[in-house]
Amino acid sequence: MENEMRSIGEMARESGLGVSALRFYDRAGVLVPARVDPASGYRWYAPGQLDEARVLARLRRTGLPLADIRLVLAGWSGADADLVRGLLQAHLRRLERGLAEARSEFSTLEALLDHRENPMTASPRTGTVRLSLPAPALADALDAVRFAAGRDPELPMLGGVLFDVEGDTLHLVATDRYRMAVARLAAVGHGGAREQVIVPAPLVDAMRALLDDDGPARFAVEGDRVTLEAAERQASGRRLAHDFPDYRRLVQLPPGRRVAVDVPEFREALESGPVRVAEDREPGRQARDVSVLSTVDDGTVIVCGDGAPDEEADGAAHHVGVDRGYLLDALAAADRDRLVLEFGPAATAPLAIRRMDDEGAFSVLMPVRLDD
Repeated sequence: MENEMRSIGEMARESGLGVSALRFYDRAGVLVPARVDPASGYRWYAPGQLDEARVLARLRRTGLPLADIRLVLAGWSGADADLVRGLLQAHLRRLERGLAEARSEFSTLEALLDHRENPMTASPRTGTVRLSLPAPALADALDAVRFAAGRDPELPMLGGVLFDVEGDTLHLVATDRYRMAVARLAAVGHGGAREQVIVPAPLVDAMRALLDDDGPARFAVEGDRVTLEAAERQASGRRLAHDFPDYRRLVQLPPGRRVAVDVPEFREALESGPVRVAEDREPGRQARDVSVLSTVDDGTVIVCGDGAPDEEADGAAHHVGVDRGYLLDALAAADRDRLVLEFGPAATAPLAIRRMDDEGAFSVLMPVRLDD
């Protein structure tokens, strides 16, 4: 019988429920392991519990309330399915009502947007910008943000890099909703009001290819045309005719805990360490490898395994789950041997990755839910 038992990791892989979800349902008394090792606390599941776990995974994806999940599972193997059918149909009616209410709210929001922006009276984009920038600094800034640019064709305003110039400072910003990167550098030549220009990603890449020497680079905007000149070469194209979201609001993070990490060692820990496979709840997105990070009282960061952070190490204080691939991208883009990871006050707060020598260059990763 022992050989037929499934570990919690095996049960997670075969059922579609994550390890954290299995722990949650154990604590809730919904799916209790057949055996728990008294010494290690490790959970083992009987063969017959796999089908129940798969049903539970489907119920979870529908958003069925926990109280109803208990009743459905209790009645699932019974001869009379009326209770189960009644609970499922009642939940489906709730979902349909919720969808109708959501459609109504979206209609109202769209009407408000239509009232705010009338295409017949919208002003053309006629701003003029002329900047002189050190080519190495611009190259470093582009490298720091390019990885975060969006690729979703339904959100074209995120498909590039924002050039935000104000006074003698240029900010470069990119985001795909799940991560954001910001870089700052000094600029010369712009004496006017604040100007924002979204440069499409292919043009950004063409601009970056010009920045291979130490000379100056000249960035210019004339109407809807954007141009970069460097080393007697030029890249030019149209700006994106969209407005970028207010990134300054998005990077106002709650105070948390900052921990310095040795990047090569941390990258190795990520690449060889444990991950959780998280099914994204947004249609069209594939399952992701999630690394769970936790700070410890000795000032280090650990990559947690199957256990919850407070079960893995004494003194674990802050923890967050993030897409491992996104985090590795952010470490590479930061291009430093030591960086600062800034953890928020809760697992629902974003994780910030900051350079120690430049507070103006950082990236932010949205967390992955770990609570169930």
